Amino acid sequence: MDKPLPANQQRATQRPAPFAKPAHWTDAPAPPPRVAEPVQDPDGLDPTRYGDWEKNGIAIDF
Repeated sequence: MDKPLPANQQRATQRPAPFAKPAHWTDAPAPPPRVAEPVQDPDGLDPTRYGDWEKNGIAIDF
């Protein structure tokens, strides 16, 4: 896995020489994603889970 990159990829992965990291940037990792709260649908099953909307007996397929 320590193969050197081709010349065009080496250049693409390097920052320009005058680049200086702003003081407010950190090296901290990204925060973990938050878990979504389940939402109770007043009309029944969540249509995004099953792929169809149903309202007054009419099904609409996305």
